[in-house]
Amino acid sequence: MTQTLCDTVELTIPCRPEYVGVARLAVLGIASRMPFSYDEVEDVRLAVGEACTHAVERAGSTVAQIKIVSTIDSVALVIEVSDDVPADAEPVIPDEDAQALAAAGVDQQGLGALLMEILVDEVKITSTASGTSVRLTKFAPE
Repeated sequence: MTQTLCDTVELTIPCRPEYVGVARLAVLGIASRMPFSYDEVEDVRLAVGEACTHAVERAGSTVAQIKIVSTIDSVALVIEVSDDVPADAEPVIPDEDAQALAAAGVDQQGLGALLMEILVDEVKITSTASGTSVRLTKFAPE
């Protein structure tokens, strides 16, 4: 029987725009440990950036945190991006951007979720009264 080795890396950052880059860089290093191509690593990095940006937009000026837990094994990379922003928080988007998006009929939250689904193999978003969790899974090539 072969035992699967599983590593976990955790990172907690303030839920503010200036820290999203830190999350993306950390995930870049983690995803590089997998047998992914350069493009696949970049896809994972972008998906995590989208998940973090969504939390930052919902947090607005409230004090919140984002926790990123990456689990690495031989089969997949699973990244859980969780925040403690209440689920009923409305995204804070500059007025001119919100008006332009509304005029174009674009749902920005839906657009971010769609982008994540394109970039990784599985996306599961769970919202509760105490926050939102985005689980991103990218399977290792066979």
